[in-house]
Amino acid sequence: MTTGTGNSEAVLRDQVALRMAGSGFETRSGRRVRLRGVGLGGWLSMENFITGYPATEDLQRQALREVLGDKVYDAFFDRFYETFFADEDAAYLASLGLNCVRIAVNYRHFEDDERPKVLKDEGLRLLDRAIETCARHGLYTIIDLHAAPGFQNQRWHSDNPTHVSLFWRHRDFQDRVVHLWEALADRYRANAWVAGYNLLNEPAAPTGRSLATFYSRLHDAVRAVDPDTVIFLDGNRHATDFALFGEPRPNTVYSVHDYALAGFADSGKYPGVSRGRYVDRETVEATFLERTQYMLETGTPIWVGEFGPVYSGDPEQDESRYAVLRDQLEIYDLYGAGWSLWTYKDIGLQGLVHAAPDSPYLRQIAPVLAKKARLGVDAWGSVDTGVRQLLDPIEQTFDTEFPDFDPLPFGRRQWIATLVRHIMLAEPLVEDFARSFAGLGVEQVQELADSFRLDRCLTRDRLATAVRAPEIDPSTSALREG
Repeated sequence: MTTGTGNSEAVLRDQVALRMAGSGFETRSGRRVRLRGVGLGGWLSMENFITGYPATEDLQRQALREVLGDKVYDAFFDRFYETFFADEDAAYLASLGLNCVRIAVNYRHFEDDERPKVLKDEGLRLLDRAIETCARHGLYTIIDLHAAPGFQNQRWHSDNPTHVSLFWRHRDFQDRVVHLWEALADRYRANAWVAGYNLLNEPAAPTGRSLATFYSRLHDAVRAVDPDTVIFLDGNRHATDFALFGEPRPNTVYSVHDYALAGFADSGKYPGVSRGRYVDRETVEATFLERTQYMLETGTPIWVGEFGPVYSGDPEQDESRYAVLRDQLEIYDLYGAGWSLWTYKDIGLQGLVHAAPDSPYLRQIAPVLAKKARLGVDAWGSVDTGVRQLLDPIEQTFDTEFPDFDPLPFGRRQWIATLVRHIMLAEPLVEDFARSFAGLGVEQVQELADSFRLDRCLTRDRLATAVRAPEIDPSTSALREG
């Protein structure tokens, strides 16, 4: 089965479909294209810091369904899918001169664990709609499998409720991903606006060899169905380690993620010390060059699949974050790298667009957000100052008793933080989140979901200015900025 937008006729496809050309991309008519855009997180793959729930998407959904019942639950999410990314959103991105949207998807939209390999039409229809919406505004799309069955990494953003990645232990999970990508490649192989397939977001395999073996199998399976669409492969250790790759495969992009030390929630002033290391522009560039060494040596395109600082609302601290962003964008320009900013829309931490602080949704969950911040439960958006009395003795014990313990993917301190903050404290907080919806009816939850409508959101004006193409007149945007 194939699907399109009306733009997939042979003549127009020859004009817009992307192919690799040397170290970059061009249309089949020869026009050079540098992919610059946003990641669409929080929609078909939800994350706690993006929309405010604790822990993982699946735990959130289970709790909300229990509190709301099927009818109200479905009404909330149906409206959420409709409002979080709509025609107006694609038009806004195009107005900034951007040309690409990386659509993060959770496998659960396409199959259920109880019925593996049985595809669900409703998820495919939502993905179709997003691709068609982007195409109407001249935006390419990259399909990003952000959460795979069995969890391809140890973190919340693969919808993993544990600290263990089972994907690499069980062949069945890998078989399901191959089957899903065969179906997606068959569906979109004739769609000129689908620029590529990002086969697995931020894998954290136990060895480079295990990832290389799976990638080889998956790549060949997709190519048997679709020989033409560009394939994007993330490096190991959350798209930062490319030592596993040998000779580059034809029509394949090796995607790096480039989060800067000075851009995290617990970062210091920039230039200055962040997480015990002095960070300035030279450090940021050196890190980028280290992560992209494989692409530079092989002459393959450099595409930064994710990057971007988080913002606190503190003017002095955010000034440092914008300085990091400016330096990263200038470095990408210097090396001709394409990029995809993470993320497009959220509740105010990182998004280019965010729900207004006085929106019905944020008012409804305000007590939960305050408790999340106090306990530091979000790995991405919170700090641990409120729970150091728990962490200090555990870390000291491990420093004394297990000084050589260095678990994947980021060492023992992050491992401890995952277990204590992001699992032990986050899971019971899911119940608090769900209770904040108790007693609401269909119209009330739809009003909450409408908080994510573009005309009710704010734009992060300095971020929009930073990513806007130089030739685009900022006066064309009528959105509220904040």
